[in-house]
Amino acid sequence: MAEVVAIKPAVGDGPVLVSQDKGVLRLTLASPPANALSLATMAALQAEFDRVRTDKSVRVIILAASGKVFCAGHDLKEMTAHRAEPDRGRAFFEKTFAACAKLMQTIVRHPKPVIAEVDGLATAAGLQLVASCDLAIASHEASFCTPGVNIGLFCSTPMVALSRNVSRKQAMEMLLTGETIDAATAKEFGLVNRIVPREYLNQVVNKYAQTIASKSSVVVKTGKEAFYAQAEMGLADAYAYSGRVMVENMLARDAEEGIGAFIGKRKPEWTDE
Repeated sequence: MAEVVAIKPAVGDGPVLVSQDKGVLRLTLASPPANALSLATMAALQAEFDRVRTDKSVRVIILAASGKVFCAGHDLKEMTAHRAEPDRGRAFFEKTFAACAKLMQTIVRHPKPVIAEVDGLATAAGLQLVASCDLAIASHEASFCTPGVNIGLFCSTPMVALSRNVSRKQAMEMLLTGETIDAATAKEFGLVNRIVPREYLNQVVNKYAQTIASKSSVVVKTGKEAFYAQAEMGLADAYAYSGRVMVENMLARDAEEGIGAFIGKRKPEWTDE
């Protein structure tokens, strides 16, 4: 059977709170009011994603935030403070954007599904964080923008994640105008999966997480990896690759168990193998 753990209360005195309940790990940005992606915050998130990569007790990850802002993007005050250095901050800027790129790619390539729970504003790299997650559930009060163009800093790295979630015209609309879109527009664009009332947001996200956590983790891992890999291929290569993935998946013990359970009209017992 799938391994589960007891509820672990949120812990940590840094920028990210960590809690776990029945196979679901919750990472909460805890540096209000902005919950900015400072180097410390990105390092804390990176450490948690790395820590649970092979942890069988964690099957799904929820990324949430405290306060009225989900994430305001990079810490501009932290970055501006380095302009006084001899290189005008170049080394620090390079370090910051490299850490961000690594974190976003870690989320996409992570074997565990990642769900963004968005209540409040997600802007610039904060929007990038949402777009990098596998699923995004938002409250009616959530809003999104890539406002870099308004302050002379085009949202070039958020653009990577944004343009892989919405159409080119919609992405360019957000990037060129810098205007904020509401949750309904974000859903229409394809940036979020669902919109729910704020009072039900946590409940709905947890339901999604527990539903996914109840599946075979080896199958979910296989599927997530294949989804992003084939998306970067041409049609013929995508079919050839996904065909090979299907063959290997059919040979997995959980595929044998799941198909047998379906035929036998019983509930499958996953071994995660």
